[in-house]
Amino acid sequence: MSDRTAVYDTVTALIEPFNKKGVSLSDATTFQGDLEWDSLTVMDFVAAIEDDFDIIITMNMQAEIETVGQLVDAVMKLKG
Repeated sequence: MSDRTAVYDTVTALIEPFNKKGVSLSDATTFQGDLEWDSLTVMDFVAAIEDDFDIIITMNMQAEIETVGQLVDAVMKLKG
């Protein structure tokens, strides 16, 4: 299993409690469009990601991340 696959699996597992609509997840799933998250949900989810991976996602990075795939890539980069 590649590191990216492991990160993807963890990210999608962390999305599940917030996935109220039962959207099937892929790299292309968008947080705002597909999952229909509001800003409070995004903040809670970002906190969960930061805690789980022991990273900090800046506000600028958050503004650029629109899909699950982009988030996985950002986590990979931050984990270095």
